[in-house]
Parts: sequence; structure tokens; C-alpha cells
Amino acid sequence: MPAYNCVHTEINQRRITIETSASNSPAAEVLRRRSFAIISHPDAGKTTLTEKLLLYAGAIQIAGSVKARKASRHATSDWMEIEKQRGISVASSVMQMEYRDCIINLLDTPGHQDFSEDTYRVLTAVDSALMVIDAANGVESQTLRLLEVCRARNTPIVTFINKLDREVKPPMELMDEIESALGIEVVPFTWPVGMGKSFAGVIDIANMQMRMFKAGEDRVTEDSHAVIDVNDPALKERLGSDLENALAEVELIKEAMPAFDQEAFLAGRQSPVFFGSAINNFGVREILNTLVELAPSPGSRKALQREVSPSENKFSAVVFKIQANMDPAHRDRVAFLRICSGHFERGMKLKICRNGKEIRTNNALSFLSQRRDILDEAFPGDIIGLPNHGLLRLGDTLTEGEQLQFTGLPFFAPEIFRLVESADPLRSKQLRTGLMQLGEEGAIQVFRPMAGGTMLLGAFGQLQFEVVSHRLQTEYGAEVRLLPARYSLARWVSSDDAVALKKFIQENIHRMAEDVVGAPVFLASHKSELDVAQQRWESIQFHALREHAGLIYQSDLAS
Repeated sequence: MPAYNCVHTEINQRRITIETSASNSPAAEVLRRRSFAIISHPDAGKTTLTEKLLLYAGAIQIAGSVKARKASRHATSDWMEIEKQRGISVASSVMQMEYRDCIINLLDTPGHQDFSEDTYRVLTAVDSALMVIDAANGVESQTLRLLEVCRARNTPIVTFINKLDREVKPPMELMDEIESALGIEVVPFTWPVGMGKSFAGVIDIANMQMRMFKAGEDRVTEDSHAVIDVNDPALKERLGSDLENALAEVELIKEAMPAFDQEAFLAGRQSPVFFGSAINNFGVREILNTLVELAPSPGSRKALQREVSPSENKFSAVVFKIQANMDPAHRDRVAFLRICSGHFERGMKLKICRNGKEIRTNNALSFLSQRRDILDEAFPGDIIGLPNHGLLRLGDTLTEGEQLQFTGLPFFAPEIFRLVESADPLRSKQLRTGLMQLGEEGAIQVFRPMAGGTMLLGAFGQLQFEVVSHRLQTEYGAEVRLLPARYSLARWVSSDDAVALKKFIQENIHRMAEDVVGAPVFLASHKSELDVAQQRWESIQFHALREHAGLIYQSDLAS
């Protein structure tokens, strides 16, 4: 059918472009890059799929499990002790691998909504996203929230419908649900034959071939790639009505659903859909191939001063994540940078645009989650790490000298507050260090009351407090008590009139705090208190969102 033949035309053109570019030239290296994040509702199978992608790319030999027993391997991307204990991802992790002459930067994100800020920041650093949907549950609340972020940035999305080896919703129903709930056109590239115990495999719609399902695969073998023509009589005899029904649905899809449109996909309006079972290593290769063949290579990125193209010779990058204690033995902090332009070489001197300070890059790192290697060079689209002792902050722009400030890294006003105090007064210094570092990392929001008194933590869910308490104890040796706080909302404040802002702070000093970078914050116990303050102080702007970058406030995104 013409609708699906056009896919192969796009793919072949892309292959030719990649293969004929001058090798090792910056332009060719940009073309080779694919940077994407995996997003989903909790427990949809996102981290399991990450493991299988690493397996297929040859980055690991045997896939780990999210809920592994003591003797088993844990998922590569879940490296924190608390992640291994709870079987969930609480921080995003970065993995770089090579597949089919492409360099893939893969970011696994926390699915739990309590850690959505981390996911939002990661989505600013990638060029596409892989959305994982649990076939039994369909579209869930966190999926909607994450997709809104992707849509706001026009991020291309590939959809993987997971867990077909279980009892699930009919695939046609899932297609309708995705389209209506997410407001995005779907184009199935594969189609399931059977489900649950009768799940037999998927049909490759463009080639009308079927790949047979085999349970329990945690390695890649030759059998993993075996395909059979759908018209094979033995296949029809073996699968009977399940195959007949699937083929009838495929014919309906070809007639009723839109053709794949590369431009619509790149604009985030259309999503290729694949079916499979990540835990059984099934349907993963198709995902990787699609990301290589259809997902965009790094594009231009907006800075306050101008738009920055990846083909530019001068280096620029933005810090989108800071992670403390990846190496517990050294109590280190690593700043994760997305390279936006230029050729990075180890040892080059870079300017931090926020304060003009210079930073050396002798110890730049590449990652496979917690495992790291010293990096000699990198190109636009790559994610690199710089060991950081408090010099770099979230949202910092690094260049070879030009004054640039990349935008779009959000910090949302928290919804739950707790007072934090040390269970052991002798460990107060460790507590202060831990709070400062975890606040800079973005794991929790930390507020210091301007009138003095107990430090305040802000979060989006109870789980965030539990994780931070655990990390303070295990990583910093600071056991803490979390106590109820009288506040229920926070707003950053700014004003064009510096005198008015100073007066506002002085008159409301018992409701004022500073966040981890010293930005002033108004704290209220009830929304009515905020309403009164807004009415009384017309010259003061109250913001539910702050950008990390240069303390830029964006009222239009405030909720």
C-alpha cells in the first residue's frame, strides 16, 4: 500500500544521507546522533524496555530486571540503592550506545509523578521521545502530563504498546484511546496477533511479514530476528482465527488510518505505533530501527540572544541535570550537559555564562547509567558529564566565550511542604551540605526562611520526601525529622521596581524565603493569602514557575 511504502522511501533517503556524509566531519557526526527520552506512567515497563534497548545495541550482554532478586541483576538505569529496594526509578539516568553507525543518547526518566520535574528537565535535552503504554491500562494520567510537555516543545514521539503477553485491551480500542486522549494521530507500524496466552507475535505492516513471539528471551539470538510471510499456509493453519482477525484489522488500518507523514511526525502531530513485550525482549529491535531511521538528528536550539545551530563551529551546551553521589565513595556531583553546537574536546576551557567563570574539562565523562568513561570528544546531541563541586547549576550555559543563555528549563512551585531538622544536632553541617546539594540537583526544593528558623522542603508528593530522607541518611550521614509545615503554596516574586520589591519583602518577612539559588519566594498557608497579597501589591509579580536559566521568570506558564 502507498501509505506504508512512503515510510521505506523516507528510511532509504535517510540511510543514504548518513552513509554519504564525510566521515568524522562535524556535520556527519550531528547526522549520526539520536537523543531520546523514554516516558511513561509508572509500571508501564519503561525501565525494562531501556534494558532491552541496551541489550539490542550490544551495550550489555544480559538484561537486568527492575524487581530483581538479590542474586539477579538490577536494571542498569536503576543504580541508586533506593531504586533497587523499591523497584522504581527516582532519578533520570543517561546511557550512550552505538547502533547501526548511529550514536544513541538514551535517557530513562522516573515514571512516578512525584518526580515529574526531573522528567520535564530531561525532555528539554532530547530531540525525540519514546512513549511506553501498558496495553492493559491504556492511557494513564502521567502519560497525559508528560505528553503535554512534549507537545509544548513539538517533540516527535514514537509509541510502544507494551505487555501484549498479558490480558490487554483490544488494539483498536487502544488506538482510539491514544488518539482521543492524547490528541495525536497514530500510525501502526506493527500489529499484534492474539493477546495474553494466545499472543503469537506481530505483523510488520509495510512488509506483511510476521515475527513470532517467544517468551522468556533475555539475550539477543539469531532466532530473535526470524520472520515469516503472513501468507504462509503453515502459519495460517497454526494460528487460525487469531491470524485471520489480525489480517482483517490490518486491512482496515490501511484503508482508514492516515499515511505516515515524516513532517507531521517531526512536528509531534503523528506517532508511529509498535506492539510488543519488553520483558520478553519482543518488539524492541523495531523500536531501535525506527529511532535510527526516522527520529530527528539534533536541531537548532533557542537562546535569549539568538538561535543556535548544531552545525556551528563554536561549542555551546546547557546543564539540564545535576546528580549528587553517583559514586558514593567520592561524594561527587556530576553536571549533565546537552551539547547544542560545536565539537567538544577534552581539556578545552569553557565559560559559564551566568558568572563569567572559566571551567576546565579534563575529566569529562560519558555514561552507561552509573558506569562512566573519560570522554575525549563529543558532538551536538551528545550528553556529557562534568564533575562539579558547586560551580555549575541547573540551567547554566557553557560556551567558548560568547554570551548565550538557553531557555526552557522549568522549575515548578511545589505543592507539599515539610520542616526539616537534624535528628542529631552534631550532624547539622552534614544536613546543610546534603540539602544544598540535593536542592541544586533538583531532587527537592529547599527554602531558607528569611526571618531565620527551620529549613523548609517543598515537593510534589510524599514519595519525594521519603527518597530525600533516605538519601540524606545514606549519602550524607544526616538522619532527619520531617515535621508538618503551615504552608500550602509558594510563589516566586519579582518586580520591575526594585524599591517596591524590597518593601514587599520587608513587610512580609515572616512569609518570605530564599530558594537554593537565592531567588525570593512568598509562602502562603491558603490561596486567600496569596490573593490578598496580589491585590495589595500590584507592582509585584507572583510566579508559579521559575526558569533555572538566569532566574528568568515566565508568568505565562504559571498555573
